[in-house]
Amino acid sequence: MSGPLRDLKIVVLAGMGPVPFASMLLADLGADVVRITRPPKRAARTLAQASALGPEHDLVNRGVRSVAVDLKSPEGVDQVLALAEVADALVEGFRPGVVERLGLGPDVLHARNPTLVVARLTGYGQDGPLSQAAGHDINYVAQTGLLHALGSDDAAPMPPINLLGDYAGGGAMAALGILAAVLDARSSGRGQVVDAAMVDGVAVLTAKIQGLRAAGLYRDEPGSNYLDGAAPFYATYECADGRHLAVGALEDDFYAEFVARLGVDVSDWPAQNDESQWPRLRELIAAALRTRTMAQWAEVYEGTDACVTPVLSFAEAATHPHNRERDLFVTVDGALHPAPAPRFGRSGTRTPATPTGVEVDGPGAVLADWTS
Repeated sequence: MSGPLRDLKIVVLAGMGPVPFASMLLADLGADVVRITRPPKRAARTLAQASALGPEHDLVNRGVRSVAVDLKSPEGVDQVLALAEVADALVEGFRPGVVERLGLGPDVLHARNPTLVVARLTGYGQDGPLSQAAGHDINYVAQTGLLHALGSDDAAPMPPINLLGDYAGGGAMAALGILAAVLDARSSGRGQVVDAAMVDGVAVLTAKIQGLRAAGLYRDEPGSNYLDGAAPFYATYECADGRHLAVGALEDDFYAEFVARLGVDVSDWPAQNDESQWPRLRELIAAALRTRTMAQWAEVYEGTDACVTPVLSFAEAATHPHNRERDLFVTVDGALHPAPAPRFGRSGTRTPATPTGVEVDGPGAVLADWTS
């Protein structure tokens, strides 16, 4: 097994959204991740309601072994406890109090394995007035103020798919917390609980914005700041073919290169940072960029410091020369996988593979592997 986390053993109580994403991140880097799923009969209703996605296309489960355990039976709880005794971490994404009722709370787990890291991944955290409330990515991002910032003066906030709450603020932060707690456990001999709340993680993502607000350099009105679409040199523009360019020419020299390659006379254009003239500057840039197709502009700007990029579809991103040379995406059995990240010069990462279904051997085979 390759990857810098190849000696890490992780038990995951199956969940949705951030839990499998955190599992994938750890597995990509070599951790031996075992996902505890419901037995087929008990899982059927949940799976049917959630989606029709087959296991081979549920890419966040790549590199993860799945075994069926009935957590509502004493035998199933004992099986999980046996795995937790030799694991480095256990990850769960239930509402606060659920694992305690199952007999798998942190106190029980630490009595069996004092060095175990117990990562609890929720939307609102283990305490607070909203700790028991249901929610999804859009709710957690809204709770932090960030969704408000993703709106504009003439449009409602656009949900960022489920990338900010579930994945960036949830799964990625949880994976970071797990690794930090494992390092601490290996030096201190004591495990601990990692309270990984998505609202906490998303709030951390806003650190730079909060600093700008404190300095009076960021307005709470959406669409009125440099990085949220107000600046005409940090925005998207339509081309002659209806496709779009992403322009990020913030710095003076980058902006100078951007306008120099537009092929129009810019001698009477407003100054870049004259905010009172931004509406006019936006119109001038838009008119210039509508004169050519996205592909033509891509040829003009590729390899320059103008910070201009064609807005690619997922299919186009997979075939872009830069992305292909770096193997940014890997096709496995017809499915496009993003390559593991980050990359390591010596230890490598796990090669993406088609996720598999539930292992028929159950947790006994996993326990044999871990204790051999």
